[in-house]
This record gives sequence, structure tokens and C-alpha cells, in this order.
Amino acid sequence: MGRRLASAIWTLRRQAAGLALLSLAVAAMAWISPSRGAEAPGAVKVRFGGDQAATRLVIESPNPLQSKLGDAAGQSLQFSFSGLSLDDDLDGSGRGLVRSWTLKRVAGTVRLSLDLTRQATVKRRFLLPPADGIDVYRYVVDIEGAGVVGAPAPSPALAPARARPAPAPEQASNTLADVVQIAESLHARLTRKVIVIDAGHGGHDPGAMGSRAREKDVTFAAAKTLKARLERTGKFKIVLTRDSDVFVPLENRVEIARKAGADLFISLHADVGADPSVHGATVYTLSDQGVDRAARGATDSGSFLNVKLPGRDQSVKQILLDLTQRNTRNRSGAFAETLIDALGRRTDLVSRSHRDAGYVVLLAPDVPAVLLEMGFITNRQDESALMDPVRRGRLMDSVEQAIETYFADGPKLAMR
Repeated sequence: MGRRLASAIWTLRRQAAGLALLSLAVAAMAWISPSRGAEAPGAVKVRFGGDQAATRLVIESPNPLQSKLGDAAGQSLQFSFSGLSLDDDLDGSGRGLVRSWTLKRVAGTVRLSLDLTRQATVKRRFLLPPADGIDVYRYVVDIEGAGVVGAPAPSPALAPARARPAPAPEQASNTLADVVQIAESLHARLTRKVIVIDAGHGGHDPGAMGSRAREKDVTFAAAKTLKARLERTGKFKIVLTRDSDVFVPLENRVEIARKAGADLFISLHADVGADPSVHGATVYTLSDQGVDRAARGATDSGSFLNVKLPGRDQSVKQILLDLTQRNTRNRSGAFAETLIDALGRRTDLVSRSHRDAGYVVLLAPDVPAVLLEMGFITNRQDESALMDPVRRGRLMDSVEQAIETYFADGPKLAMR
């Protein structure tokens, strides 16, 4: 029995590897010569995730959206959108609390109607701008079933809604993605993910200074707390870029993550502002300028960012590097969204909570990475929270929850 199981797993892994290479080849061909039948950039997409307790709806659009929530009537919800452009009315089946949905043009606006499986309410609505390889706006609606108290927000891993009309090429692509996703999920269960936690600053570099706290101290305390939380689950292997009050150069922190084969790199910091009233957490991922810098370093044999790519053909190597960076950036963006969602339930966020920057610690072309500003050390409220072990622990609980959610649904998030 054991031999047959091992043989089956080995076969599945080999097939998954073949599918992954096939996906890579198809992506490379598409990058070189885009298909004429590809969906127009202005197309609107509707996606669902979650279950009968809580369901998430996401509308993707090339334009920013605003909506007005209509009165709920029985088991239905209606939204009127401005900024949403439709060539044709759409409808389809839903998921979780949503039985079916329609998008129709009505008197200069677009009306979204949801037919629900039971009584439910809108928990939250927000708009995510284009960022990190995702070139559309995403209008997110979280729906909670009536009578559910303290239900967790639905996973942001969203399945494409079955809209009509649906192009046949996309259906074939989703089938391949589903097979690869199953294989990746099985492999994920057989291996522990490597998480590298970077406590910002250290040693002779104290970082930002508050009225009572130093950034290097609160980041190290938070890193140790998060490490303990994650190790307790038994699902992860944790690596710290520093395990004491020492100075570690930024390039070395990236090298530590790459040598460890990190599946995720998270750098912890405390923000500083000229206005002491400004407070809240912020999540950073790599900017376009940072991507260009990382690409240059990836082809420099003497750089800490150097990537060894197979083959001798430079054009093929460049395509592989672009695909690697695109995949890494998509995964970083997916985790950032998951992290923001988890943080928002327990702590305040700045008004634009997902930002991009060219920070050195985010440059690795092959390691998904985020930098978390846990709060403003120049704000009394945030400084007190960062110094308090209990409140700091709650913050790290949110980070742990985001990491678990991401690795439970990571393949689906990256394929959106």
C-alpha cells in the first residue's frame, strides 16, 4: 500500500511538473505573440469566493467604480454602479450565499442584482486600485449570512463566476489551471513552507525613534512573536534574518531569504511621520522602478539578486526572467491583499493601505515579499500598541492568519 501511494504521489508530481512547464511555455508564447482572440482589456469580470456563512464578490473593471446599495428585499440585494461600462447585460450563477446574479444597464447606470440563498447583509465594501501586476480595479463586496456573529471574512481566493457569454479559450485555460492547482495543493500539504521574517534595523541602526520606543526593538519583539505563532501551527519552517540586536545589511537579508528557499519574505517595520496624529498600518510591495532594478541585478553574476537561468539563448533567458518576476509580483500582491484584509479586522490602516516602493528587501525576483509598517512610532496610540506585548500579539495573530490563508489558497490567488 505504501509503495503504491508513494508511486502515485511521484507520478502526480511528475505530471504537475509537466503541466507547469507547459503553462510556462504557453505563457512565453503568449508573451511573444499575443493571441488575437484574447479578451479585450475593458472586459468586466465577476468573481465569487466563500461559503454559506460569508461570501465575497469581486467585480473587475478597467475604471474606478462607485456604488449605491439599494434596499434589501427578501433574499436579494441590489447595487447601482457608476463608472461601470457594459457592452452587453451579463448574468450567471453565484457561490455561497449568492444563488445567481445579473448586471444590467438601467437609466445611465449599471444595476447588479443578487439572488441570495438566504437572508444576508453587506458587511463591507471597498475598491482596490491596480497594483503589482494586476491592471484592473477590483470592487469588493463582503456578504454575511443573517444570524452569523463574528464570522471570518471569506477567503479572497475567488473562483470566476459563470457568466454568459463566456469565451471558450478562457474555459480551457481554467481547466488547466484547476489541474495545476490540485497538484500544487497536494504538494503543499507534503512540504512545510519556508517563511523568512525580517526584523527591521538592529545593532548600530536603531531605526525610527518614538517618545519611548526604538524601531529596532519593537520589530524584533514582533518578529519573535510571529515566529512563535507560526511554529505552533507545525505548518511552517521559520527563518529570522536576525536573532539578536545586531546589524544586518539589507542585501544580506535578501540573500538569507533566497538561500533559505523562502516561499514568503515579510519585513517588519514601524513608520514615522511629521504629523503625530497620523497612525495605522501600511503594506508595501515592489514598485515598477524596483522591478526594473531587480531585473538588472538578476543578470549580473556579481549581484545578490543574480538568478541562474537554464540555457544559453539570452532572449529565452529574458522571457523566463520576466515570467519569474511576474509570478513573484502577483504572489506578493495576492499576499498583500490577504494581509490587509486580516489586519483591517483588528487594527487601523492608513487611508491607502497597499502601496508600492523600491525597498531593497523587496527586490528578490524569485521570492514573494512584503514590507509591513506595523504602525507609526511617532503616534502615541500606535507606539503604545507596539510596545504592549498583548496588543502586539494581536497584531501578529492577524499576520499569522493572513499567512495561513495565503498558503491555503495561494495557487488560486496567483492565477486570478
